[in-house]
Amino acid sequence: MIDLSRYRVCVTGGAGFLGRVICAKLRRRGVTDEQLIVPRRCDYDLTLEADCRRLYDDTNPDVMIHLAAEVGGIGANMDHPGRFFFANMAMGLHLIELGKQRRITKFVQTGTVCAYPKFAPVPFREEDLWNGYPEETNAPYGVAKKALFVMLDGYKREYGLDSAVVVPVNLYGPGDNFDLHTSHVIPALIRKCITARDEGCDRIICWGTGSVSREFLYVDDAAEGIIRSAEHIDTPDPINLGTGAEITIKDLVELIAKLCRFTGRIEWDNTKPDGQPRRCLDTSLAKRVLDWQAEVSFEQGLRRTIDWWQQHGEQVCARKTAKT
Repeated sequence: MIDLSRYRVCVTGGAGFLGRVICAKLRRRGVTDEQLIVPRRCDYDLTLEADCRRLYDDTNPDVMIHLAAEVGGIGANMDHPGRFFFANMAMGLHLIELGKQRRITKFVQTGTVCAYPKFAPVPFREEDLWNGYPEETNAPYGVAKKALFVMLDGYKREYGLDSAVVVPVNLYGPGDNFDLHTSHVIPALIRKCITARDEGCDRIICWGTGSVSREFLYVDDAAEGIIRSAEHIDTPDPINLGTGAEITIKDLVELIAKLCRFTGRIEWDNTKPDGQPRRCLDTSLAKRVLDWQAEVSFEQGLRRTIDWWQQHGEQVCARKTAKT
């Protein structure tokens, strides 16, 4: 185990949805603001080797927690498969290679459930990651992330670079991305339901058939798992982070509509893709090696997320309008 309060810790994506929670937890563990490095995209384009090199030169980190990613829901993945592959591959490639050159203490890579094969046995076990091709709509993103797992394995064996790899399911919680095109399913549904309720609409339209299942992890629980991997793990064997419970999209929509007090009709546009048929993780390895398990119940997490959007949604929309 390493004591992170003794190191300079760089969190790429540290100003984002998950990153802000991780940074808050690191501070509570004794990492000072002087030790905590949060690179901003306006200062460092991490898809460029020169900017990654400059980041290492400017900040001299000991531990790299790599969260930064270009990601979105099914629509965004279908619109930008090339960009999603390049950006995610390039960021990890440069940061890992330069971290090896600088002899950093540890590199923590955040993966994605999209890396799993489309028809992996449920619940997904880490040993099944390579037993098939990912679901087509998000395969470029998933394959890019999975290639970084292999890179870290090679760098551990050849260069002795200590690293950890975590594979979280879809995250949700306060501060999530609520853009209807680029967000994941939970924030998009919350926004749809609350907007329809407030505007007196009698229906919402959802993509697909509603028959597929998904698993969701509250952002605070994910952050704790990632930090524990930084503290306890030094080999890049993937570790699932999830709740071990799945819910169909149909049941999810009905639950969110109920919690948002939307009483109109739910209609399904089955011309749109469903994505992977099922997603549910086996999290027994995380329990065993990290002493970690999800603590926040799904309904409790949804209520917190809905409350956050109702309190801050207008401000978020106003800021986005001002930028455009």
